[in-house]
Amino acid sequence: LQQAVNHFLEAELTALLGYDPYARNGWNTGNSRNGAYFRKVDTQFGPIEVQVPRDRNGQFHQHTLPDYKQHSDILESMIIKLYSKGVTTREIAELIEKMYGSHYSPAQVSNISKQMIPKVEAYHKRK
Repeated sequence: LQQAVNHFLEAELTALLGYDPYARNGWNTGNSRNGAYFRKVDTQFGPIEVQVPRDRNGQFHQHTLPDYKQHSDILESMIIKLYSKGVTTREIAELIEKMYGSHYSPAQVSNISKQMIPKVEAYHKRK
């Protein structure tokens, strides 16, 4: 998965610049590759380290991964579902640590589940 995401990001930059890496027709075009920065992202398949390429002019904005996020929304959606079923925040934190190895404090679980409180209350008040 990590290798596929890295290749996809490189292909996105190639599409923006209009030439392959080390291609002679890319010289003196005004914009070129400028290294990369690394991001660690937790996915449902485990953590991966993604190498996000950069260009000199700063025009490249990748659309493969959400900006500024280090994990996918799968854990958050699971927390919200468990909370709506009545599982306590401490139990949810313990379950996540056992299942995924990611440490969430009960306070973090509570903050995530606050997003769902209006939806849960509307569900309970329905006819």
